[in-house]
Amino acid sequence: MTIDHLDARLVALLAAEPRIGVLECSRRLNVARGTVQARLDRMAARGVITGYGPDIDPAALGFDVTAFVTLHIRQVAGHVPVADQLALIPEVLEVHTITGGGDMFCRVVARSNADLQRVIDRIVDVQGVVRTESVIALDTPVPYRTLPLVRAAGG
Repeated sequence: MTIDHLDARLVALLAAEPRIGVLECSRRLNVARGTVQARLDRMAARGVITGYGPDIDPAALGFDVTAFVTLHIRQVAGHVPVADQLALIPEVLEVHTITGGGDMFCRVVARSNADLQRVIDRIVDVQGVVRTESVIALDTPVPYRTLPLVRAAGG
């Protein structure tokens, strides 16, 4: 799906002020309220907009350590059973199947380096995980973002 300039402006406005209402969006973008609602509905239905919830900073919850863990798994049952078990570990924020030297890549958080060991031990305990390799993030100079993509796609 492609988005146009108005869609991009709408998403940018909501990203900057997530608590703004549809009516205020229509005023600021100088379009009808129905236009804003229809565009939001269309982008949500097509999976462009995937949520409206608050963004949470794990560090503000006491999870100061972020690590990236590469998993090597037994390929007998595939990735799905492993991913299902990883989803039960609260500190596992993302899981991706990958190409290259490993099979899966996870972003995890922990309260400390010692707590990270506990999280990795839980991951290794998942049936199908053979071994892991992990790296600890020292800083996040470019945090997760999608707004530049939205702007580029919207022209």
